Amino acid sequence: MSSISHSTSRRTTLAALAALAATASGLASAQSGAKPDTVRIGYQKSSTLIVVLKTQGTLEKLLAPLGTKVTWHEFTSGLPLLEALNLGNIDVSADVADTVPVFAQAAGAALTFVAQEAPSPSAQAIVVRADSPLKTVADLKGKKIGFAKAAGAHYLLIAALEKAGLSFKDIDPAYLTPADGRAAFERGAIDAWVVWDPFLAAVQRQSNVRILADGRDVASYQRYYLAATPYAQARADVLRVLFAELQKAGAWVKGNPKDAAALLAPVWGLDAATVEQANSRRSYEVRAVLPAGLSEQQRIADAFLSEKLLPRRVNTLDVALFKPGA
Repeated sequence: MSSISHSTSRRTTLAALAALAATASGLASAQSGAKPDTVRIGYQKSSTLIVVLKTQGTLEKLLAPLGTKVTWHEFTSGLPLLEALNLGNIDVSADVADTVPVFAQAAGAALTFVAQEAPSPSAQAIVVRADSPLKTVADLKGKKIGFAKAAGAHYLLIAALEKAGLSFKDIDPAYLTPADGRAAFERGAIDAWVVWDPFLAAVQRQSNVRILADGRDVASYQRYYLAATPYAQARADVLRVLFAELQKAGAWVKGNPKDAAALLAPVWGLDAATVEQANSRRSYEVRAVLPAGLSEQQRIADAFLSEKLLPRRVNTLDVALFKPGA
């Protein structure tokens, strides 16, 4: 655990230093009037609406008249995605769980919140094998639990443990990507797995599992789209197009569940029924981010700080908010 913590701390420090350089460079470009002619978009497999736009080629068509090309960059989970945003390796991040920006802020990232998906608390859960003796969250004491660090699943676990009268120190954490988590879970290397859709739906349909707890009444699980602040300052026109298309894509996915599942299934490598089940638990309601809407962010940040998982306290309102109508 100490080598993991040391490595993570070193990466966080380097990321913060690189972010300062990237921010200064981006601000200099904005002040000189230069506009980036490419938007580099990072995404995850669970970035449903961005995957829809990527698959349909929507943004390429709409951004061409603005003199902007699109490049796509896939990541395994939200933390490395926002680390790349912090380092200046991408310009825009597809949706990440509400927990992830907190870690990026602690690393000194200059973030602009572009959009928010309304809560989807049942789209992430703590799962155990069907024959597991674990019946309640309280039974997780002393057990090895797998999850992706800084993901929404991470906070769900902390919040669920607290509700059950336990702390993070009462369990043995295993930081695993979704793919590694699934493999560890199925071979019995971990006692429980905390994960989000579509990985949650996939393990429910393909393995014999039980949901121990989901986010209802514990963690609302809002997802955020972000941009590096220098890029947001330079290309608000691009972000306005992106915001409008995300809203349209969200409405299309919810209004056409079978068509959406058919589109996403081959991209995700899942059957359509699994995709449809996963999508049924996500709100996909894209809206502007308002200061009042970030209240849970501070609770998340304070919970991670209390568990000594953040290097310093962050003010979650210390970010820029994109105004799509401006």
